[in-house]
Amino acid sequence: MGQIRRAIISVSDKRGIVDFAKRLREMGVSILSTGGTAKALKQAGIDVTEISDYTGFPEMMDGRVKTLHPKVHGGLLGRRDNAEHMKQMEGSGIEPIDMVVINLYPFEAVTSKPDCGFEEAIENIDIGGPSMIRSSAKNFESVAVVIDPSDYEAVIREMKDSGESLSRETRFRLAQKAFSITARYDTMISHYLERVSERPEESIHFPEIYTPAFEKVQHLRYGENPHQRGTFYREIGFNGAAVSRARILQGKEMSYNNYLDANSALELVREYDDPAAVIVKHNNPCGVASADDLKDAYCMARDTDPVSAFGGVIAFNTLVDEYTALEIIKTFVEVVVAPEYTGEALNLFQKKGNVRLLEVGPLGMLPAYTMDFKRVVGGLLLQDMDLGIKGDLDNLKGVSMRPPTEEEMEAMEFTWKVCKHVKSNAIVFGKNRQTVGIGAGQMSRVDSVRIAISKARVDIKGCVMASDAFFPFRDAIDEAARVGITAIIQPGGSIKDHEVIKAIDEYHMAMVFTGVRHFRH
Repeated sequence: MGQIRRAIISVSDKRGIVDFAKRLREMGVSILSTGGTAKALKQAGIDVTEISDYTGFPEMMDGRVKTLHPKVHGGLLGRRDNAEHMKQMEGSGIEPIDMVVINLYPFEAVTSKPDCGFEEAIENIDIGGPSMIRSSAKNFESVAVVIDPSDYEAVIREMKDSGESLSRETRFRLAQKAFSITARYDTMISHYLERVSERPEESIHFPEIYTPAFEKVQHLRYGENPHQRGTFYREIGFNGAAVSRARILQGKEMSYNNYLDANSALELVREYDDPAAVIVKHNNPCGVASADDLKDAYCMARDTDPVSAFGGVIAFNTLVDEYTALEIIKTFVEVVVAPEYTGEALNLFQKKGNVRLLEVGPLGMLPAYTMDFKRVVGGLLLQDMDLGIKGDLDNLKGVSMRPPTEEEMEAMEFTWKVCKHVKSNAIVFGKNRQTVGIGAGQMSRVDSVRIAISKARVDIKGCVMASDAFFPFRDAIDEAARVGITAIIQPGGSIKDHEVIKAIDEYHMAMVFTGVRHFRH
């Protein structure tokens, strides 16, 4: 373990840097610095040498060129255990540099501003910083690279305990972090340039090399099952209201399945403008309702299938008040996710301290560029997120002899939104603004109809039915008519649509086509 005798300090994020530099100087470390960092350290009374004085070459081009010099990178890359390297360094007047304390221009923060222009974004692409980080990290056997202010205290403590040295293990760990951060930084730049590209839209959405970037949020106790390891990561650069950005207000630690169910529930409840409640179990909605009062919406959703609602995950699209909270705590629930909660509601939830409460802020629609991807072994499927449903409902096509009533239309619009979020093959029965029966995830569409019938706790007569895709045969229509379904909403598009429409007319039912399918695998 070589002693740390010389360090470069050049940071954009100056949290804790003055104290860190003071403590380095107390241990006899000489400090090289640049620009604003050098100024801040000098103002704090810390003795520093400007990089330009060290290299004998002035900063130029508005600071674009300052550390890209052999005396800097030679001092970082020269191997201390290589006699030839050391001889060349000595012959060129290059001193070893043992530590680099650096963080990068705030490209991500700058480009996330709504008013960020292209020129400002380009000027916040750091060049010298990543170059020094990579040089230091490559030569971690001799150089420590410190890029995260949260590491300052641990670094100082180890140096004090180890004669101003850092162990190989520490230097290797710091190098790993360094390369992960430069990878993230380059990914953010790549994504930004893709967004502002003048190329055709498909190239922007689907680049030749897709490099998503995620940051670790939580190590999970296990994955989908106890024998699987699991971790939760958050997408870097996404700032919408979502489970991935939620504040956890109380409750037990979120699990892998909790996150999946909470996400499914929130994305469904986002579809509604009026107060709405969604209950999800095993990643499928088991009860959905909308009403003028949120408590009523929750009770109606719960009453769709109270057995399945037990231990479920609940999402709301508006402020949760004490009256709704009182109803929720009457039974066992795993997670509640909502834009916000009243103080009275939070006090009531404290009586059920294990209930996980997630607060996501005002919902709104997700950004249009939001992408959805699913893993296959050794590959990735990438697609646009299935956002919004308004266009479906604005372009309905009546295909039956009898047009739907106003009440049927309201119910069909409600159930169509639910159906989009049910696993295929999906069937949803509804009346007014409440689900009555849900059939999910069956290989045969008629089987989903039969399951929806079996789940209904009230008389189905007078309900409407939504189907996420077309009916290949009339058998599902026969089943629906048998229990009193009066109107159906579906995409249409089957080669046997004429047979299905004929069955609808035989039963004096109403049917509309959306022209849009919402498979959910």
